[in-house]
Amino acid sequence: MMKIGDRVRLEPLDGSTRQYRSKMLAIVDGAIHISYPVDEQSGKTVYLLNGMQFKASFVGQDGGLYMFDTEVKGKVRDPLPMVVLAYPGDEYVIRIQRRRYVRVKANVDAAVHPLDGGFAPFVTMTVDMSAGGAALLIPPACASLLHPGMAVELWLVLTMRSGDYYYMKTKATIVRMATDERGITKMSVEFIDLPPQDRARLIRYSFERQLDEKKRENEENK
Repeated sequence: MMKIGDRVRLEPLDGSTRQYRSKMLAIVDGAIHISYPVDEQSGKTVYLLNGMQFKASFVGQDGGLYMFDTEVKGKVRDPLPMVVLAYPGDEYVIRIQRRRYVRVKANVDAAVHPLDGGFAPFVTMTVDMSAGGAALLIPPACASLLHPGMAVELWLVLTMRSGDYYYMKTKATIVRMATDERGITKMSVEFIDLPPQDRARLIRYSFERQLDEKKRENEENK
């Protein structure tokens, strides 16, 4: 899927919002060799340590954006100095949708609080989520008290693949309220003034959910 000469972008998995750019120089024994990356903000060369983990992305021959998890495995000089990155295989590479933020199915514990005292706080869970917003299940007693355009405060608990938990607090605007034929009400919200670090964690969370889904599909098709 990848080819020599492809531009590769690396994003650290430690919550940092830094981004590094590089170029794919070789494919050897299930690993990729890249040029020493450059920090996109400072323009300086970055020296990576073995074991550092990243989200790597590149543009495929079809013009689509692709992403995968990787880890620094070492350095080589053949003849140029290169960084060796683990490559999980084409079956674990995710094609990213062209919409701004990918929406994924996700059952995340959430608490909804009013900003003006218009309703009592309640706990619920999301049904899907992206780095830009989420859809949540709404208890019947609260549905009539909420309406599009209302601002609320959300508390979300993100469980990462590493086992770490992130507690995120953000303001959100209600975009849509919808009740289906079973009487289940869902509320779609858009996050407001989300800090870059929280946005990066939500992007990471969405990517991990995509990887989990692709892994399940691969196992079912074996």
